[in-house]
Amino acid sequence: MAIIKSQFTLRLNLDVHAKIKIIAGRESRSITNMIEYLIKKEIEKYEKENGEIILTEDDLFIK
Repeated sequence: MAIIKSQFTLRLNLDVHAKIKIIAGRESRSITNMIEYLIKKEIEKYEKENGEIILTEDDLFIK
């Protein structure tokens, strides 16, 4: 089964982009994969501190 992913534009400061690029290279990841990994870690941290975020069908609907 295919994994459906949303696509959007992300603008980063040049220094943040350069640092993520270096980190991604050290971790043998693409920049996109590194950004997704870091976001997932922050979501897990947030949910650990604030409780699980329950998603509805409306939340998963991409306009």
